[in-house]
Amino acid sequence: MQKYVSYLKYIQFMQQFLFLQVLVCLIFYKNRLITVNLAPASIKKEGAGYDLPIALGILASSGIIPSDTFADTAVVGELSLDGSVKRIRGVLSMVLAARDNGVKRFLVPAENASEAAVVKGIAIVGIERIDQAVEYLAGALAIEPVEVDLDVFFGATNRYQDDFSEVKGQEHVKRALEVAAAGGHNILLSGVPGTGKTMMARRLPAILPDLTLEEALETTKVYSATGALPPEIPLMVTRPFRAPHHTVSDAGLIGGGHIPRPGEVSLAHNGVLFLDELPEFKKNVLEVLRQPMEDGHVTISRAAMSLFFPAQFMLVAAMNPCPCGHLGDPFHECTCSPVQVQRYRSRLSGPLLDRIDMHVEVPAVQVEKLTQASPGESSAAIRQRVNTARAVQSERLHSDKYVYCNAQMSSRNIKNYCQIDDPSRKLLENAIARLGLSARAYYRILKIARTIADLEGVEDIQVSHIGEAVQYRRVQYEK
Repeated sequence: MQKYVSYLKYIQFMQQFLFLQVLVCLIFYKNRLITVNLAPASIKKEGAGYDLPIALGILASSGIIPSDTFADTAVVGELSLDGSVKRIRGVLSMVLAARDNGVKRFLVPAENASEAAVVKGIAIVGIERIDQAVEYLAGALAIEPVEVDLDVFFGATNRYQDDFSEVKGQEHVKRALEVAAAGGHNILLSGVPGTGKTMMARRLPAILPDLTLEEALETTKVYSATGALPPEIPLMVTRPFRAPHHTVSDAGLIGGGHIPRPGEVSLAHNGVLFLDELPEFKKNVLEVLRQPMEDGHVTISRAAMSLFFPAQFMLVAAMNPCPCGHLGDPFHECTCSPVQVQRYRSRLSGPLLDRIDMHVEVPAVQVEKLTQASPGESSAAIRQRVNTARAVQSERLHSDKYVYCNAQMSSRNIKNYCQIDDPSRKLLENAIARLGLSARAYYRILKIARTIADLEGVEDIQVSHIGEAVQYRRVQYEK
């Protein structure tokens, strides 16, 4: 007992005077010089998560804790000056990596225990204080591993506060959003102010397919690494919705910085990235979206490192037809000159617009629709159809590991699954010629038509599917 009290006093002394998270720590213990080396030096280390493992390692090397107790065990945590273990970022990724490398037990801060426990196949032990960790590793204290019931999270109802039943009218736009959700297609909503563009965009996650466990873990890892995961939510079970302001920088949108961190496109991974007032964003910021929209990931290269961030998001954008917003409005006169309108639209480059699958005009809502008492179709009903369509796509594309929906299909997939008959081909060729669309638009129309067919539950793409897909492709205004 006297030896136990002495090393506790030492721990308190060490916490007050030592920096445990530096690359090399030199401390004195019983007239011995101990060097703590965080190898390999080629891997960058940051954060305070090394505090607890370094302290326990010193105690183990001094014989206070049996060294063999660390077999198949990993430890992470930040130490406070009073000996308490504080919450850290990125625990989920650490636990997944530890499990894949054969670790059987992981000591984490108690505040991170629920987050870490969503990973099965490894025992998660929540630690509140360093003396508790010492007693546990020495065999003097029993701590039960933390268990999390994933069915409770995935079985929760009413996950989304906003519902499509609150949207009055705009049946054509709601249909377009249903098609976009079913196929994972990017969509641009354009119309005069007050037509409900932002309102409907914010309700889009409520009709997206339910997250699978794999997608939930991928999304949670991003939020955990950035420190954006709420303490009360150990696992993200709803599709993320990110709506950055138009003043965001390219590093804030894509990721980067002195120490590269994920940006908004990665925080929207497996969810929705909503860009309201699209032409108000800086042009150079919008142009950096082109690569992640095609590849589904972001690669940030620096002189000493190259980092890979996931960015498989669904882009939803909204814009007015002109600077004043009233071009095409039957009730208000547009005050913009043709030059102003042209300058406004030129903020969006052709290559960027070409990567947006669906272009939908949002008309003004009629007063009769606003005053009707009956609610519109609920998000749950729409999501049921979307889930059915996604299930068909998942079965069809199961051989491709990283393809989950029609929007992600490659040229080979399109050739195999988007065959059309002669009437459909002639309609599509005429539409491409009259609208002046690119080859990329040709294939994107085929993907949209494939999604419409999946929603109807038919195997072959029909002329009606091509016709509906074409009308989602381009919006034209008259001045």
